[in-house]
Amino acid sequence: MDIQQRQQILLDAKAFFKNTIAENHVKNTIKLKNPDEFNINPFLAPYLANFAFGDDSPESIAKALVYPRVLGTSITTSFGANIQNFCNVVLESYASLIPGIDIEFVDAIDGRRKYCQTKAGPNTINKDDVTTILNHFKDIRHLARTNRHLGINTDIDCIVGVLYGSHDALSAFYKTIDQSHPVLCGKDFWHRLTGDESFYDALIHAFAEVAVDVDGRDTIEEVIAALAQGIAEQQ
Repeated sequence: MDIQQRQQILLDAKAFFKNTIAENHVKNTIKLKNPDEFNINPFLAPYLANFAFGDDSPESIAKALVYPRVLGTSITTSFGANIQNFCNVVLESYASLIPGIDIEFVDAIDGRRKYCQTKAGPNTINKDDVTTILNHFKDIRHLARTNRHLGINTDIDCIVGVLYGSHDALSAFYKTIDQSHPVLCGKDFWHRLTGDESFYDALIHAFAEVAVDVDGRDTIEEVIAALAQGIAEQQ
């Protein structure tokens, strides 16, 4: 991969983050004006409001409800849900035609063609996902036996690529897969894909640049005020 191709991935990643992740984040935040968006625990909500803000006024309760959703659950869920879209948009040129495989690429380190399922982060799969992934790799093993000219060694060429995080942080489910098929995580994955050891840091920086253009403080304040009013009306 040359410099121009790597730069294009960064540009596409920024556009994806801005047009998909950031825009959905704003839309999901605005929805939180409605108290019905929360399953409000009448015992716990006042406690959290007092704990964090010193009182259990409707505004403090609204803050205790909104901040975790906006700064945690909402954006994390959005990124994970759009991981396939990320591959389609940002890694379009690597798209695989093999069922169950997201992308194919020539590993910049060992020079072998990899058949890769991509996942968002080091804790984003469950037990059922392990079975699904391993079954897809079994299918490729059958394909390799039928088409020996492909030269596929499924033990090392069928991999899982985790977009962010570190290998040490992988969940037990990923480690189960890693016993038979490599799980490449974060910096290692992007290095093998692009041939650039510092590409992962450049990608993080590209996403950070989008954040400069996205200031949600006014939106959050507006949502908290509207939610607080709704909570007050229900009390």
